Amino acid sequence: MQLDKIDFRLLDLVQRDNRLCSEQLGGKVGLSASGVQRRLKRLRSTGVIEADVSIISPKAIGRNVTAVVLICLERARADIVDRLKRHISKMPEVMSAFYVTGLADLVLLVTVNDMEDYDRFTRRLTDESSDIKRIETMVVMHRFKTGFTLPIAEPSCLLRLSSAK
Repeated sequence: MQLDKIDFRLLDLVQRDNRLCSEQLGGKVGLSASGVQRRLKRLRSTGVIEADVSIISPKAIGRNVTAVVLICLERARADIVDRLKRHISKMPEVMSAFYVTGLADLVLLVTVNDMEDYDRFTRRLTDESSDIKRIETMVVMHRFKTGFTLPIAEPSCLLRLSSAK
């Protein structure tokens, strides 16, 4: 899908505040409210916008422990990894999960109520896969930045095309 400078500006605006109405967005990008709605619909239907979310404070809902979990597998065969990815995707404690290169095979961001909950979580995880070789846990002491905001800039090829006009 080809994105233009208005798409990039809309993406930047809605990722910072998804409560802006179409009229407000239109005023910032030079489109009508219906033009903004059409573009946002297209960006959602093509998967450029994956979700519209609110970021909730874990502590406000009793999730007092956040951990970064590194999982190393005995064998990183595709069927083993795929099965584990499906299982992890269903675990409500997992906020984000990544299949990575390097020292670990999977990296998880996990929130739980307390360390007893974390113990139950790791037991469920290891019960699912005997292929887990090692789990390393880093408990978050203090969260000082959170969000899903991506740095959005127009690709240089678009900038060159628009300045050549």
